[in-house]
Amino acid sequence: MHMKNILPILTLTTLAAAASAQVAAPAAAGLNYNRVGLGYNTNTKGYSLSATAVLGSSNFWVGATSTIGGNSTKNGTDSVAIGYLFANAIAGADVTVSVASNEAYGLGLRKALGNNFEAAASFGRNSSDNNVWGAELAYNVSKQIQLAVGVSDSQGAASTSDITVRYNF
Repeated sequence: MHMKNILPILTLTTLAAAASAQVAAPAAAGLNYNRVGLGYNTNTKGYSLSATAVLGSSNFWVGATSTIGGNSTKNGTDSVAIGYLFANAIAGADVTVSVASNEAYGLGLRKALGNNFEAAASFGRNSSDNNVWGAELAYNVSKQIQLAVGVSDSQGAASTSDITVRYNF
């Protein structure tokens, strides 16, 4: 096993342990932020693995992502983030702010739309000093399973689209 693969494995293990030890978080009554996901990028034909978990009964959360394969993406493009959740901050939408490894940061909006649908929008600045915009529409198949379709546009790179399946815990 390469050292590159150890960071995402340790991060996901830590997130799972934090989630299993947590008590009911403030966000638990609304949108779920304790989840793992597997995404497929239709442009690069690569995959991504992601996880987030709210820490205990606070509004702080941790997250991690890693890429797996694809035409123009290297394996193990990893990121670890810590953020804060403002539940129901703007017209019933949740707002998240985060800082991530490699001097990246983000701002996200997420809102339940009804009938098991939810929408999300995000803006971030990555380690290459590029602005990254994103939008997503998700459908909650059940309390644990979510399917999502998203698009993102990064300054200096082509727009991408993703299909993601998530497991909420």
